[in-house]
Amino acid sequence: MNYFVVGTNDMSAAITFYNALFEHTSFMQTYSSERMTFWQAEDPDSAFAVAIPFNQQAATNGNGTMLGFNVGSAAEVARLYHKALALGGSCEGEPKQRGPKFSAYVRDLDDNKLVFGD
Repeated sequence: MNYFVVGTNDMSAAITFYNALFEHTSFMQTYSSERMTFWQAEDPDSAFAVAIPFNQQAATNGNGTMLGFNVGSAAEVARLYHKALALGGSCEGEPKQRGPKFSAYVRDLDDNKLVFGD
């Protein structure tokens, strides 16, 4: 993976949500403009971004689209799940073992679906 981007209708709220969510992870905010904000992990070739759509239409989430973060441990899965909910995100699946992975599902403030897995 090189990078992935989700849309937002409120850049300020998205930045606040993701800065707080990524606190204590390897993702750090590295760039921000009026339209797009990037976070990068330790691997400089991997990035996550939120953007106001280029076509200036409302940002919408994709039905069936999900962004996965490998966070390394069941404890970190649970921590990020609870952090996302505390930041105003919503539950799409509580932390638990699912097949070979321990994972949890949330939606961010723009209804984008995220999964945290070990």
